[in-house]
Amino acid sequence: MRPRDVRPPVARAFRAAAPGHRTVYVVHPGALAAQVYRGLADALPEGDGLTVLDLGAVPSYAEAALTGGRAATTVEALAQGLLGHLEPTTTAYTLAGWSFGGVLALAMTGAMPAERRPERLVLLDSIAPTEEYKQPDDALEPELLLGWFAMYLGAKRGRCVVPDPGALAGCGTDEGLAAVLDAAVAAGALLPETPLPGLRKLYETYVDGLLRNNRLTAPHHPSPAALPLVLVKAERSLVPGDPTLGWQPLAPHGLTVQVCPGDHYTMLSRPDSLDVIAPLLHAV
Repeated sequence: MRPRDVRPPVARAFRAAAPGHRTVYVVHPGALAAQVYRGLADALPEGDGLTVLDLGAVPSYAEAALTGGRAATTVEALAQGLLGHLEPTTTAYTLAGWSFGGVLALAMTGAMPAERRPERLVLLDSIAPTEEYKQPDDALEPELLLGWFAMYLGAKRGRCVVPDPGALAGCGTDEGLAAVLDAAVAAGALLPETPLPGLRKLYETYVDGLLRNNRLTAPHHPSPAALPLVLVKAERSLVPGDPTLGWQPLAPHGLTVQVCPGDHYTMLSRPDSLDVIAPLLHAV
């Protein structure tokens, strides 16, 4: 007897659209569990639906975070596969993508016929796949990665984990992880007896996921968007210094930028962030 496949479906409907109402599709690259979108589904106007396209259910993508960060696929192949999970519809729909999901969502719109495209693409703190932001792996230094990891750890634990910036400046991985552990314990995100080797394993998996996305983006050369773009930038974005996160050259049909509370991870669950995001997913 063959073992039962327990992998979750790629398309996860958190709320079905009522007849005549729109469906919002969000491309989710993992890191946080897809369940994080439950609050967004509830925040949408009554009648609108929400379906998450979860890359964590795509083996060629998800397993790369567990095997050194090298995925046996491409942005184009992933985007083409996700297109098959869009339900045929005669009503308007919205496509969105969080983080690396925004890169894939843009590739999806480029691969679909004009009559099937959504009215706009909403990018949730997504960094543009432009040459400006394509960096070799060794450019992702510990200080940068550890700061992002602290955000991620805090979001997973429902706490705000903010290490002392001085402790991360110019640090190596070992010293930086110790500073993150101290901050996480102080915030109540981890127990005082949490072993550093266990935190290191979580960190290494997290970094492999980032490297996977970086390596998938490197050979990808996107065409400018064929539809208007809306960028929602978190107050504590992964790249705080660029208000457009590099999307302006890819937005010949217009780029609208909104800022929401929270960081790159908590923006998906904070009620005050969802108050900003939900109307943008519905508005014409």
